[in-house]
Amino acid sequence: MSTDRREFLKKSGLAGLGVMGGNLLNLQANPQSINPALPVNNQQELNLIGAYGPWAKSLNLEKLPSYSFRNSEITDPDSWRDATRKLVAERMGAVDLGSIPKVTVHQTGTFEGVDFEEITYQLPSGNPTKAVILKPENVQGKLPAILGLHCHGGNKFLGLEKISRTKDDIPPYVQAHHNTYYEGRAWANEAAKQGYVVMVHDAFAFGSRRVKIEDVPTSIRKGITDFSLETEEQIDVYNDWASNHEHILAKSLFSAGTSWPAVFLAEDQMALNILADREDVDASRLGCAGLSGGGLRTVMLGGLDPRIACAVAVGFMTTWADLLLYKSYTHTWMSYVPILPQELDFPEILGLRAPLPTLVLNDIEDQLFTLSEMEKADKILQEVYAKANASDRYKCTFHPGPHKFDQAMQVEAFGWFDRWLKG
Repeated sequence: MSTDRREFLKKSGLAGLGVMGGNLLNLQANPQSINPALPVNNQQELNLIGAYGPWAKSLNLEKLPSYSFRNSEITDPDSWRDATRKLVAERMGAVDLGSIPKVTVHQTGTFEGVDFEEITYQLPSGNPTKAVILKPENVQGKLPAILGLHCHGGNKFLGLEKISRTKDDIPPYVQAHHNTYYEGRAWANEAAKQGYVVMVHDAFAFGSRRVKIEDVPTSIRKGITDFSLETEEQIDVYNDWASNHEHILAKSLFSAGTSWPAVFLAEDQMALNILADREDVDASRLGCAGLSGGGLRTVMLGGLDPRIACAVAVGFMTTWADLLLYKSYTHTWMSYVPILPQELDFPEILGLRAPLPTLVLNDIEDQLFTLSEMEKADKILQEVYAKANASDRYKCTFHPGPHKFDQAMQVEAFGWFDRWLKG
């Protein structure tokens, strides 16, 4: 495993284990190490919460969730979809960000065949959101559009730069990110070259939307300041701080009656409003895509916003059982909606968009998920789309390799968009 990948795993979840993580892994390998006199059930599959795992799974995850479209008594797709979207919004603690804000264009130009606009807009809280608009050079008229959703990657200092580019001279750590997860490409630019208007914005708590050190009490700053974030080493220090601060931010959002997925969704929908409102965009042909954290956001936005005519979720598809038993430690607080597993399995959030076209791209050796659970998620979505009489509009592909959105996967994604947004 590369150093970059180890750092990613550390910052996107493993850092939360610390010394206890080492103890947990040791106990999984040798449950008697804590007390050799204790009996061991060798028939029980090891899981992250030990003897409590089978019990916790039995509470809700061994039967069809109550709002699952796979239930035979659900026969009206439209009524089911409307009611279930409303339910998910309630479970999340949906927030309203108001009307579309004024957009300020700061810079325009052309880079490697792509015209770009660097913009900002002010949401009701936090610093202005930075975004970039990309489209093919010298193209006129309305085009289909894609909202590009950047990843987590253990790096909250960066946002839109993870998948877009407007100049040759970029910091080495940005290029390293492109190399590690996207086979050296800024995939949003590549999508624009295929004939799309592509918008990429900084997500909540990333880039321009990140939590600033000077805005929190001195007691939790850990001796760092925003003004010192210049070198790659200093940025790594901030990202470590931000990883630990996720616990505080998530608990604070819960205390406010909302959740991280709700804020993600609200800000992504506002970006979609801005994109759809452009004169060069055909608002009837909107898509979204993203890897990892961007794949999670694709699940939520694609499942809950009917304007997304075509969705491509990359590197984020599994079941609640996988997160319960095996892989919660590789994920952040951004994934969880309390109580919802009683009513929908995780893939069924994305399945709310059936019969609209949906592509899921998985990596066979993805260390963030269990392969058998990714395969179960695929079967669930197959069932949902079959019941919606739209099997031809759902596709799932398993690509070789670890967690990534490489060039082969990008080609498949762009082909899927071409089929459904240009066809």
